[in-house]
Amino acid sequence: MTATPATPASGAAANARPARQPHQYLALAIGVVYLLVGIVGFAITGFDDWTVHDHSQTLLGFAINPLHNVVHLVIGLLGVLLWNRSAGARTYGWILAIGYGAAFVYGLIVVNDPDANLLNINGADNVLHIVSAVAGLAVALWPARRGLPGDGRNPAGP
Repeated sequence: MTATPATPASGAAANARPARQPHQYLALAIGVVYLLVGIVGFAITGFDDWTVHDHSQTLLGFAINPLHNVVHLVIGLLGVLLWNRSAGARTYGWILAIGYGAAFVYGLIVVNDPDANLLNINGADNVLHIVSAVAGLAVALWPARRGLPGDGRNPAGP
């Protein structure tokens, strides 16, 4: 038996990157938005008083402080770094779901306690946190296209 040499077309197909899926683009979009929110947030808050509880520092109605901005930057950067592969996007989705689910609960507890409210969370933030957690679940649980190269699943066969 002799091996058949790969033709350029079959070699290219074997090395082709799998098609990106909707959950990956959703992860990228969320990451870019949070990255921008973190950057713009520093234009509002500056770099002093990292944990100040001051609801006059808002971005579109959402209370922020420098520490809150850093959280947004980290979440945004993770989205931009992890969206490229399906598994990475799903991991990012779980990070959003768990992290922002926890932030929602934290916000419910500290919204009326300025001493414990290190991230300067207000009611609008709580709504955004639960929406972000649900969006994270959408990214993490988005149905995989079966049979795509690199998706880790075999096509449904007979």
